[in-house]
Amino acid sequence: MEQYTGHFMQHLPYLRRYARALTGTNGRGDALVTRTLEWYLEAEEAETGGNDDLSRGALYRHLNELQDKEGAAPAVAPYHPVESALMTLDETDRRLYLLVNLEDLPVGDAAAVLGIAPENAMERLTHARERVRARLTATILIVEDDAIIAYDLAETVRGMGHIVCGNAATMDEALALAAEHRPTLALMDIRLADGDNGLEVARELRARRFLPVIFVTAFPDDLAKHGLEHLGPVIPKPFTRDQIEQAITRAVFMPQPEDARETAQPH
Repeated sequence: MEQYTGHFMQHLPYLRRYARALTGTNGRGDALVTRTLEWYLEAEEAETGGNDDLSRGALYRHLNELQDKEGAAPAVAPYHPVESALMTLDETDRRLYLLVNLEDLPVGDAAAVLGIAPENAMERLTHARERVRARLTATILIVEDDAIIAYDLAETVRGMGHIVCGNAATMDEALALAAEHRPTLALMDIRLADGDNGLEVARELRARRFLPVIFVTAFPDDLAKHGLEHLGPVIPKPFTRDQIEQAITRAVFMPQPEDARETAQPH
């Protein structure tokens, strides 16, 4: 019994990681792994000489079978962008993506786990990766009245593979662009043209729908003065491209807060 348990424990971290991604929750994932352990021990005891088929791949297959009995989709709606992107995939493609990209299985081994032809698996994986990549491409609104700074920000955004939906120098321009393109993120100066204020733009965008904002400004203390630190992180000018890239990455991959889910729905 101990040797069987020891063999299983070697695979445990991988099985837990996959099961949690498969089910969408830590609790349900761990429950699948526990039931898989029970199945594994029973199978090993029945095979006194050992069974070469009770490999990591076989354990993944059993996790999938258990999940199929309960329902293929995760139990709760995902709010992390990566999880949301994966949920748009066909269930077989989602599992293939997880096995290859999360579990580092060769495509042929992942295909064997899922019972599909290797050549078909490669085609499906390519499609899945393209779809996930497209879903994780942010549409970013730049609100900046300095043309040179706006250009630099736009080049940084495009260099990361994201889309710039436009640049606004005033509040009216920003709100019009936001309504037309429904961006997923805004890079916002505080002092704008015509005496407009980026804080008011951010508050209005937040009132209309949840939109993450990163303030890029020479006046970083303005948020604290007005008690508006909750509106978004601040990058002081002068900034580096590395600062902008890191802030965008955090914003794009950060799960939506629960109190923003209602606001995120279109009105």
